[in-house]
Amino acid sequence: MSRVAIDDQREQAEELLDGIELDDDLLDPGDPQHPARVSWTVRLRRVRPTVVLSWLVIGIAVLWAFVPGWFTAYDPISGDAAAALQAPSLEHLFGTDATGRDMYARVVYGAVNSLSGALIAVTVGLAVGTLLGVVAGTIGGVVDDIIMRVVDVLLSIPGLLLSLSIIIILGFGTVQISIAVGVGSIASFARLARSEVLRVRGSDYVEAAYGSGGRFWPVLFRHVLPNSLTPVLALAALNFGGAILAISALGFLGYGAPPPTPEWGLMIAEGRNYIATAWWLTSLPGLVVVVVVLAANRLSAVAAERGRRG
Repeated sequence: MSRVAIDDQREQAEELLDGIELDDDLLDPGDPQHPARVSWTVRLRRVRPTVVLSWLVIGIAVLWAFVPGWFTAYDPISGDAAAALQAPSLEHLFGTDATGRDMYARVVYGAVNSLSGALIAVTVGLAVGTLLGVVAGTIGGVVDDIIMRVVDVLLSIPGLLLSLSIIIILGFGTVQISIAVGVGSIASFARLARSEVLRVRGSDYVEAAYGSGGRFWPVLFRHVLPNSLTPVLALAALNFGGAILAISALGFLGYGAPPPTPEWGLMIAEGRNYIATAWWLTSLPGLVVVVVVLAANRLSAVAAERGRRG
């Protein structure tokens, strides 16, 4: 046999071996080409640093709200007049205010008011708005027309103005402004829930469920609602960051928790009279609000992206 023929057969044998898929159990787990190692490598490459950083920020904010004593030993209410208006240092990370209170302690203890308020606002908007949207999309007819006209009216009013109007009725306080912010978001949840219910109701598998003898309520709870609420939950995650910002803005205007309660918006408002001589009183609490809101919006964008893929 000629040497050329031997080389051709060798190349064919190598191509045949390359095309054979080996069993994963026969491969060395320490081999970099092992499927398990390759999958972990691919997963690590897919991890986005901004997402990890956002989870870290939200995790720290949540720990501030639940266990603030882990992060500071200072009292957020009482201060030392001799230590008033001290600049940020190792002893006082965010400096002190005009009464000598540690600003870092006030930011840490203020997380519970801002985050709980945002949670209440999102819960109100999600529960009431989704209920209205599902009822409108499911029943239709005159009920749909009435609900959507109310939603149109709510959408025509600026959110801040609507919140202020509700606060006048309910009064001042963290819970009151949270409910007011939540009412302002009902319309967006209702419109999205209604559109998703109408989209799912017209799908083939829902028609098949009705055609196979399915009744209205079982089909609604088994097929329509589970497949239409994913975008609504993504909107709730997106509104969480906006609710923190809105509650801080209303607290800045003086409609939130009364002094000396630590609340992020209130702290920014209290420091504005000293902005020329004590910049940290407004800048550092404001920076915390910005970072937490950006982190919440980043995670909500990731949740919405996964919801569209799913």
